[in-house]
Amino acid sequence: MAQLHFTQQLARFMALPQVQTDAANLRAGLDTAFAAHPRLRGYVLDEQGHLRDNVVIFIDGLRSRERILLNDPLHADSKVYILQALSGG
Repeated sequence: MAQLHFTQQLARFMALPQVQTDAANLRAGLDTAFAAHPRLRGYVLDEQGHLRDNVVIFIDGLRSRERILLNDPLHADSKVYILQALSGG
């Protein structure tokens, strides 16, 4: 199963999950995570369901460029890292 890992920056808001999914694409994999952890959705997606500007996703070491459809394919052994950028000085 593909594994979704969420960055530690979100730890101050909620317990961070590591989610396993058999989803065929990123959107379905994220939906699996959001079903189990609904508050997570608002930190990752905007009101239109698009990836927030301050979030980056890497799938098997490659940055996902698709921020609207989120239809990147996932494989049974995929490692997905969802990173929230830090700001401040």
